[in-house]
Amino acid sequence: MSIGPISPLLLDRYELKYLIPFSMVEPISRYVEMFCQMDYYSHISHDKFYTINSLYFETPSFFFLRAKENQTGTFSLRVRSYGETPKAPYFFETKHKIDGFCKKKRGFVPLENWSELFTDPSKPQSFTPTEHVNSFVALAKTYNAQPTILTQYRRKAYLSTIDDYARVTFDRSMRYCQESNFNVHPIEKKMLNYDHPGTFEHPGMNIVLELKCERKIPVWMVDLIKRFDLTRGAFSKFEGSMLECYSLQGLEEFAHGRVVSY
Repeated sequence: MSIGPISPLLLDRYELKYLIPFSMVEPISRYVEMFCQMDYYSHISHDKFYTINSLYFETPSFFFLRAKENQTGTFSLRVRSYGETPKAPYFFETKHKIDGFCKKKRGFVPLENWSELFTDPSKPQSFTPTEHVNSFVALAKTYNAQPTILTQYRRKAYLSTIDDYARVTFDRSMRYCQESNFNVHPIEKKMLNYDHPGTFEHPGMNIVLELKCERKIPVWMVDLIKRFDLTRGAFSKFEGSMLECYSLQGLEEFAHGRVVSY
């Protein structure tokens, strides 16, 4: 079997999310494998799940989270890395989401000292930042956004072999820790799980299944939804981890899982 394909760096796509029990991962995977191939990271993993770390940026007034909670749009900035002990390259990602449609951009950064792009921008770099990297840094500066929370989860992922772009992912073991530094390396003793009934609100449903595609949903995806009687839901790793993290610290504006309007 050849190594699976890798997701592109610039995407406009629909994202359909479903909460499922772990027992459904295998039967859905068998169905998906008729149309898809595991992506590179799943292919090389011993259990087909690989670790993803995301360092999210937020403003002092929690502007991004408030905009999401008040349904005025979804916008996020994150630095993504892979593995239990992340190493370069790192990916600077921006995501804009409106009513299930997502515009995602990724910038490739092959440096371990990637934080210097923020802390010492005048220092010459050994690589030429891409347009997406420069845009990420500019947006962080414009919004005064700083590292706020580090999330981690394990993913099993597939990419379609018959469509221009279609992707299926299973995410589990979702964890977080508060992080105010430019750090993408999880410290095990600080990581807390947030994939529990209090977050998901459905006991036993602790896997986030995502179906991602371009503007036209493939017929096989429609059949998958019907075949497994899936009910579409909404779950944001950024929102879920932020609400739990800052609720634990007793901030008034996050009481009852909602952010107040200003």
